[in-house]
This record gives sequence, C-alpha cells and structure tokens, in this order.
Amino acid sequence: MRLRRNAYVNYGKGNRGSVTRAAFRIFLITACLCGGFFLVSQFLPSTSATTDTNQADATGSLRNATANQHAWTESQDQTSEKTNLSTKRQEPRHPAPPPVQVTEDVVRSGDTATKLLGEWFGQAELIQLADKCDDVFSLRRISAGHDYRIECAGESFRKFQYDIDADERLVIEKVDGETKVSREPIPYDVNTVVLRGTIKQSLFQTVSTMDEQPGLAFLLSDMFAWDIDFVRDIRPDDQFSVIVEKRYLEGEFTGYGRVVAAAFTSQGHTHYGFRFEEEDGRESFFDTQGKSLRKAFLKAPLHFSRISSGFTWRRLHPIKKVYRAHPAIDYAAPRGTPVKAVGDGTVSYAGYDNAAGNMVKIRHGSVYKTYYLHLKGFARGIRKGAKVRQGEVIGYVGSTGLSTGPHLDFRMKKYGKYINPANVTTPSATEVDAERMDEFKAMVDQLRPVLDAESGLQAAKDSGSIPTI
Repeated sequence: MRLRRNAYVNYGKGNRGSVTRAAFRIFLITACLCGGFFLVSQFLPSTSATTDTNQADATGSLRNATANQHAWTESQDQTSEKTNLSTKRQEPRHPAPPPVQVTEDVVRSGDTATKLLGEWFGQAELIQLADKCDDVFSLRRISAGHDYRIECAGESFRKFQYDIDADERLVIEKVDGETKVSREPIPYDVNTVVLRGTIKQSLFQTVSTMDEQPGLAFLLSDMFAWDIDFVRDIRPDDQFSVIVEKRYLEGEFTGYGRVVAAAFTSQGHTHYGFRFEEEDGRESFFDTQGKSLRKAFLKAPLHFSRISSGFTWRRLHPIKKVYRAHPAIDYAAPRGTPVKAVGDGTVSYAGYDNAAGNMVKIRHGSVYKTYYLHLKGFARGIRKGAKVRQGEVIGYVGSTGLSTGPHLDFRMKKYGKYINPANVTTPSATEVDAERMDEFKAMVDQLRPVLDAESGLQAAKDSGSIPTI
C-alpha cells in the first residue's frame, strides 16, 4: 500500500505542469465558448434588424419600381394617345363631294338630245339611251320651247329633266352607275282660286288687266270653244267667272292647272261648264243638265284672231279683181299661229295646191269635210291617211298661194256642198251617265253659287272649301 501511495504521489508531482496546462486549455476553451455565445447572442438581434430593414428597403424599392412602372406606362399611354391624335389629325380626310351644279334652260330651235346630253354620254351610250327612252318618251320628240334641267356633280352626270307638257316630265337619272328612265308628274304646289272678269275690249286684254297670264284666256276659250266663237261672239260687258288651279314650283307661279268650273256670259246668255269624269275615265266638261260641252266641231279652228273676210257667194277677189264666190271664213292672224282640226277625222290631203298654197283636207265621217288653206307649213305627222283628234294642231298660219297677207282660209262641206261653218250646230257628244247623275247634280249645286256670286271669292269662302274634282 505504501508503495502504491508513493507511486501516486510521485506521479502527481511529476505531472503537475501537464495538469496545469490542460486546465488552462479547458479554461480557455470554456471562456471562448462563453464569449462566443455572448457575442452570438449580441450579434443575432442586430442581424435580424438589419434583415428587416433590408427587406423593408427592398419592399419600398419594389413599390417604387412598380409605381414608376405604372407612371411610365401611363406616360406611354398618354404619349400614344397624343401620337394617335396627332396621327388622326395628320391622316388625310376623304375629299368633300363636288357641289351639285344645276342648269335650267329652254330647248332652242335645232337642239337635239345629242346636243343637250353629248357632254356626258358618248355616241354609243346615246344610242342605248335613246332605245331605253323609246318605251317612255322618245328623245326624237324633244321640241323647242320646252323647259329642261340638268344636274351634275363636277364632271359626273346626275339627272336630266325635260318637261313633256304642263303635267309630266321625262327624267333620266344615274343611280348607282345605272341610267334609269321614267316619266313622272311635275310636283306642283296647287292653289285653287276663283277669278272673275268683265270684258272691255277682248278676253286677252281683260285677263291682262287682272294681272293674270294669257294662259287663262286660252283655258276659257278651249272650254267653251264649241259654243262661243271668241272672234265673232265677244261683246263689251260680257262676263266670266272661273274656278281654276294655280300651280307653283319652288314658290314660283308656273301657270294654270285644271279648270274646276266656269261660267261665261256672252250677249246675255250664260254658258256653264263643270269638270266631271266620264265612264271611260276621261275628264270632260258638262253643262248644268249633264250634257257634254264637247260637240262634233269647234266653233273656230284657231285661237283669238279677227275675221278679215266672211262667208259669201259674191266677193271681189283682192288679187284677181273679179267677183267670185268666197265660201269660207278668213281668219287674220300672225304668221305661225297654230291651226287646229275642228273635229276628229282623217287627213285626205296635205300638200301644195296652187292658189290655195299649202292646204290640209280632213274627212269627218261620210258627211263633213273641212279645208285649211294658205298654211305656212304642216305640223309633224300630218300627211295623207293620218288620224287627227279634235283640237290637234295640223299646221300654222301663213300666206302661201294667192294671198295678200298671213291668214287662214277655212272652209267646210256637207255632203259635198259648201256650207257656212259659223252656222253649223251639232248635238253634244255625250251625257253624264244616269247612275252618276245625282253625284253630278250635287257638285253643280255646290259650285254654281260660287260662279254666280257677285264676288266668286267671297262665295267660295262662305261655302267652305271648293270641292276636289
């Protein structure tokens, strides 16, 4: 035991320095560990805060970047909008269509469809156009004195209008590149009025003093042409009253339309005429008893003129200076005055016949024949065999043949013998149909007081409205 203890003691003594160094090492390690732990504990909070700050900074930067992106995008949008607006402003606009140019004129002597429309249609196109118009109104019938109207836009044709008569017009129009042809009524504004007059010298002069157009005198003479010779029968203080349509186009008076009713007092006898539709749809004038004013023959073959020589079996010839029969009525009138057929018939002769000059003969059935001498020329279509209607123009007053001046020599035969045209009386052509007589009488009862009143206009106002016929 002693030996072991000594040995231990000896061992301790011999290794004391080593123990001391080991303990110091342990102390250092422990101190390092504790110091390291302390340092770590102090370091970790600082690192966390820094991380949070960095994260906050990063988040703020991200937000700022996002905001900047939005701002840049908005800026780009605004710039794009401005650019688009600028582009729109700079884009060339479609050119405005050229203004419509309108030419209104009257067909003059020598004018043709080619002359009027050749600026817009080639020769081949005009031929095609003429073929298309034949079924509506032939372009060959375009006549001097008629109004026409052309519309164009720049160098492009749009529309051509030609007044066929007072009621209708021919219309040639470009629609979607296609040429269309039609016959259309003239779109008038119509005002129905009552007019009254008293003859002082002539019907023409009276109408003029009323500030009316000569057309009114022609309407009245045509209406009563079977009963009144406006050359021989008119006297001062004769009176008339008429209910007539006045036509306006774009606010301008253009003439008269239909006569609704009229009364004409000549040499104390009053003639009445009321427009009424016949069975065949045509409108005619009838007297107060429903008998047609239209008769087989007109009282005279031309409008207003004067009789320079009457019907006689003995007259000194103004050129040959010998007495001979003059079975005719001579109407002195200006050269070129239209001459009308006094009745329906067939032309049996149209040509030059020595002393008679240019002459037309018309056969009216198997009983009557009429003769028209010393004409300047013939109306279109008047030739042997042609059918003519009462009132149709057959020629024009002239002075051909043995004549001292422009006049019409008018003659009539009945069963081959000359008769005085002024003494011919024929019955009315038709009467109002019995089934419609009550309707006609009601109209007469309404219109006659208007015609008979001292002031036709006042009577029209008192009776309400003038009936539409």
